[in-house]
Amino acid sequence: MLAAARSGASWAFERLYAELAPAVAGYLRLQGAAEPEDLTSEVFLGVFAGLSGFDGTETQFRSWVFTIAHRRLIDERRRAVRRPATPTDDPVLLDRPGGDAEADAIDAIGLRRVLELCATLSPDQREVVVLRIVADLTVEQVAEVVGKSPGAVKALQRRGLGALRKKVR
Repeated sequence: MLAAARSGASWAFERLYAELAPAVAGYLRLQGAAEPEDLTSEVFLGVFAGLSGFDGTETQFRSWVFTIAHRRLIDERRRAVRRPATPTDDPVLLDRPGGDAEADAIDAIGLRRVLELCATLSPDQREVVVLRIVADLTVEQVAEVVGKSPGAVKALQRRGLGALRKKVR
């Protein structure tokens, strides 16, 4: 699939996006990205632009994608500090039709609870736990993404999961 994507096959781009975008968006959402869907798109623009220079296995590719997501998230945080967002009262956004109210409410409650639990973790713990669970990366891959040793990643994961375990009991 990677070879097909490198050669420009549109089906390969679509499949790579379909397989990895939900995990990338989940990672970005749980890390507090203001617009996780937009940032996910930026990540994949970077992935597809740099694909010709990537040389590795599919497992290494997954790690590389999350390294790009991590860097885009850091860039977004830096931009937010330099130029804080201001709320909009655009009538187009306010008049947008909703979906199933009950399903939307249940989804929002579940997401809110996950966000609340993740917010109790230190930023390093949250990042490691999300990359291990949502992104399904190995300890070594997470270490590479966040620039820490595998031992530090294991310790952060252990402390983070321990803290979450105490909160959900």
